[in-house]
Amino acid sequence: MSTDAPLSGTQLTISAAGSTARIATVGATLRSLQHDDRDLVVPFDADQVRPAFRGAVLAPWPNRVVDGRYTFDGDEHELALTEPKRSHALHGLAAWTDFDVESVAADRVVLSTTVQAQEGYPFRVVVRVEYRIDADGLHTTVTGTNTGDRPAPWGTGPHPYLVAGAGTVDDWALTLPAAEVLEVTPDRLMPTDLVPVHDEFDLRTATPIGTRFIDHAFTGFDRDAEGTATITLTAADGHGVRMLFGTDCPWAQVHTADHVVPEYHRVGLAVEPMTCAPDAFNAGHDRGLVVLEPGASHPASWTIQAV
Repeated sequence: MSTDAPLSGTQLTISAAGSTARIATVGATLRSLQHDDRDLVVPFDADQVRPAFRGAVLAPWPNRVVDGRYTFDGDEHELALTEPKRSHALHGLAAWTDFDVESVAADRVVLSTTVQAQEGYPFRVVVRVEYRIDADGLHTTVTGTNTGDRPAPWGTGPHPYLVAGAGTVDDWALTLPAAEVLEVTPDRLMPTDLVPVHDEFDLRTATPIGTRFIDHAFTGFDRDAEGTATITLTAADGHGVRMLFGTDCPWAQVHTADHVVPEYHRVGLAVEPMTCAPDAFNAGHDRGLVVLEPGASHPASWTIQAV
């Protein structure tokens, strides 16, 4: 990236069938997505430091590693605490990396970077991100490839804030067809028990969000015959946005974007399909941790689609 590039990196635009996506190379970030000139995600300016992880690719783990500490393959590791107020390692290591541009076409772009072996994550993994747009929406595939000589823990997911239409999260209805929710502690959002959805977390039919607070991971999704789960956000006029994802993402984090900064507060709903649960580096295979053997790759895909 040249020194006169915008703060969010080199800018790339792809479009098709009335939809336009703008990608920034720092974090392989989805900076904006519009369909028929209507925002489907909360955008930000090209020459702006990306706020609140908007649109970033999360790798080699999504969400939190509690206390930044985990044990893998018999060795203890300690990551930098990038969420200092809660003392966790948040959203991986690639979000502030300037990705290389491998290829660009009118409707497709491919970016890549290497997460180098380092303190806390002594593994080398190539992260490849493909964005492709067509009449069915914006499709993203993130592939992790272990180019090192030892197994590596891996997880990924996106961080878009979906927008249904006018207003804020409080004005929209959410359909979240998940049977289970991962409970968390109220202060540090540390995951505790996986339980059936209940009360404010039972959103299996279209439900007004109102003032409810959500910052939780869900699983046990109702899926179609092809294994696709769909989370739908709609405004009062019937317009909205969907997030679709396959069985390579058994989890999804949903967050009502409650924020101390007024202009960020509840302006979009974070919907983050994930290959693993929060703190999977500690919870292991039971909560979706992927182990990449040397030379192995693991892809995961999701789609944002206008309603």
